[in-house]
Amino acid sequence: MSPFSVLLLAMSMSADAFAVSVGRGTKLGGTRASEALRTGLVFGIVEAATPFLGWLAGVAAADWVSHFDHWLAFGLLALVGLHMIHGACTSAEESTGRFANTSFVVLLATAVGTSIDAMAVGLSLAFLGMSLNGIIVVSLAIGAASFGLATAGLMLGKAVGNQFGKFAEILAGLVLCALGLAILLEHMTA
Repeated sequence: MSPFSVLLLAMSMSADAFAVSVGRGTKLGGTRASEALRTGLVFGIVEAATPFLGWLAGVAAADWVSHFDHWLAFGLLALVGLHMIHGACTSAEESTGRFANTSFVVLLATAVGTSIDAMAVGLSLAFLGMSLNGIIVVSLAIGAASFGLATAGLMLGKAVGNQFGKFAEILAGLVLCALGLAILLEHMTA
């Protein structure tokens, strides 16, 4: 995977953490730096772990799906991308309840919930034959981007509101769909 592709993937996987953090920031009002760093750290760690776990599951199943792995990768990335777009397009009334509670348990549950897409991406990368070193780089990139964007999102939440976070999530969903299509087209032309 090229460095540009890794960067695109990391930013796409971090968009949901950013959107959730922006939403939390709008609900928290005046946000302290310590709360922003705690949020970024939780999202960063969880988002870094889940693609690696997905990759491990994919490596275990790779022999069974080797004949249609490119279709699985395309399907998973497209579904994750479409899910992100759908989530961003839900009304503000449906999403505001997600950000009201600031407890650590709610924060951790939110981070796990938003990282399922990263697990699916890790699974897809295993089906495409990504090496252990490659998934480590991707996982660390996703974790670092999630840390940075979640921290910034919480700090910016009051200023930018929910709409900017929704735009970022839609853009990320479109990028994932495009990556999935690129994988499929690359396999079909090879």
